Amino acid sequence: MCRKAVAGARFFEVLMSGFFERLTASLDRPVVGKNRLLVFLAALALVPTFFVPLWHMTFVAQQYPEGLNLYVYSHNLVGGDDGNDLTEINVLNHYIGMAELKPADFTELKWIPLVIGLIGILTLRVAAIGTLRSLVDVIVVSLYFGGFSMWSFWYKLNYYGANLDPKASVEVAPFMPPMFGYKLVGQFDVWSYPAFGTYLFGVFGLLLVAAFWLSWRNSGLETTHSNS
Repeated sequence: MCRKAVAGARFFEVLMSGFFERLTASLDRPVVGKNRLLVFLAALALVPTFFVPLWHMTFVAQQYPEGLNLYVYSHNLVGGDDGNDLTEINVLNHYIGMAELKPADFTELKWIPLVIGLIGILTLRVAAIGTLRSLVDVIVVSLYFGGFSMWSFWYKLNYYGANLDPKASVEVAPFMPPMFGYKLVGQFDVWSYPAFGTYLFGVFGLLLVAAFWLSWRNSGLETTHSNS
């Protein structure tokens, strides 16, 4: 049993050693051909995210059968009906003691466009002169940015719903507005879903992963042919 265990451990060590050697060698290969085009298309997918909403929340009640709409952009909060819906939402929030939703209070709206622009520039660099290593860097940075942005969104929803003024006209227990999906909040049916901009981020990620996978596969085929 001990010999089998030692043999198995050695086999695994050799296998992993070969994998990491191949990985290191492959990461230094340039992104070329159609894979470079995929990376370029990924960068283009980021451009509309500056102008289209990333998230959409709808509030429906008996007195608002058509619903009040709130759109979250990378740089702003915009209410439906030419901004009137946000004003109405803030009036309703005042009655239950919730703080006013003001774009100036959301620091994320200041740095998110900058980060998107930086990721776009790094992606274009990969498309022009990048290697698989730099492509992996962009993927990792993008994943971190997406994860942190979602956490920040969750934190803001929780903060506004949990910190209610106890002296408000209408007493409501602290609550968490829905981040994704449906939730009944008081007398309001609330829906919260990703908007077009978030789906573009998904397209951006898929294109980068596809470019990496195709480049990785091609590098493996080239290695096999060279060894033979």
